[in-house]
Amino acid sequence: MSKSFKDITKHVSKHMGELSGEIPETMKAFSGLAKNASAEGVLDEKTKELIALALAVGSRCDACIGFHAKALVRLGATRAEVSETLGVCVYMGGGPSMMYAAEAIAAFDEFAN
Repeated sequence: MSKSFKDITKHVSKHMGELSGEIPETMKAFSGLAKNASAEGVLDEKTKELIALALAVGSRCDACIGFHAKALVRLGATRAEVSETLGVCVYMGGGPSMMYAAEAIAAFDEFAN
């Protein structure tokens, strides 16, 4: 089975846009939460995105994996940084996290190329 994380994120983005018209205040609040949680602070934005990717793997959320892998490419994360983060996912989540860690590295590679 082959997935395109670019297609997944494009599909979800389209429908999130539709939701913005239906529940604008909720979507605005979520966007604000994401912006504030991702902002540089004691942790830099890349570190926060690595954490977000780990949580996406643990949650088994394909779209989340796609969005955070794309952000990590934009932020200049290396494949080694992503791989090491995924190693922690496997340690904490066992076999199911191993399967989604494999998906996450595929997503990173797809957005990097």
